[in-house]
Amino acid sequence: SYAANMSGKPGAMTAYALAELCYQTLLEDGVAAKSACEVHAVTPALERIVEANTLLSGIGFESGGLAACHAVHNGLATLKQTKGATHGDKVAIGVLTQLMLTGEPHEIIDQAYSFCEMVGLPTTLAEIGLELVSDDDLMRVAERTASEDDTAHNLARPVTRRDVFAALKAADAEGRRRKLVLAE
Repeated sequence: SYAANMSGKPGAMTAYALAELCYQTLLEDGVAAKSACEVHAVTPALERIVEANTLLSGIGFESGGLAACHAVHNGLATLKQTKGATHGDKVAIGVLTQLMLTGEPHEIIDQAYSFCEMVGLPTTLAEIGLELVSDDDLMRVAERTASEDDTAHNLARPVTRRDVFAALKAADAEGRRRKLVLAE
C-alpha cells in the first residue's frame, strides 16, 4: 500500500526485494536449516536462514514496515491463553490469517501451510493455546488487530475487525482441515 515504513517514509523498493529474497530463502533452506539446527550443526542452509531472519528481515522491516501478520500477533497477545506461545508462533498464525484476509491464491496459501507444517510452526489456534477459544475472545483479538494504531492498516485494502475475525476463523479451519487430511 506504500504505507510509511518505520522511519515514517514511504515504502522503499528495497523492502520488496528483501521480502522476496527472504521468502525464497525460507522456502529453499528452511527445512534443511531446521534439521541442522536440531542436531547443533552449522550448515550453509542454516547460515542463509539466520541471515534472512536477522539481517534481511531487519532491513526489510526498517524499509517497509509491518502489516497484518504482526498486528494479529498483537491481538493474540491480548489473550492470556497464548502466553505460552512464542512471538514466532503467533506471527505464523498472523501470516496465515493475513493470507486469508487478503484473499491470496490457493497456491500461495497451500505453500505457506505446507512450509509451516514442515518446520513445525502452528497452523491452528489450538497450537497456540486457543483450543476452546470463544468467538468473543476472537473478536477481542480482531478488534486489537484492526485498531487504528496497529499495522494491519498497512495492507492495500481497508481492514475491519469483522474481516480479521473471519480471516482468523478461516485460517484456523484450513489448518484443522489439513491436519485431518494428514492424519488419514
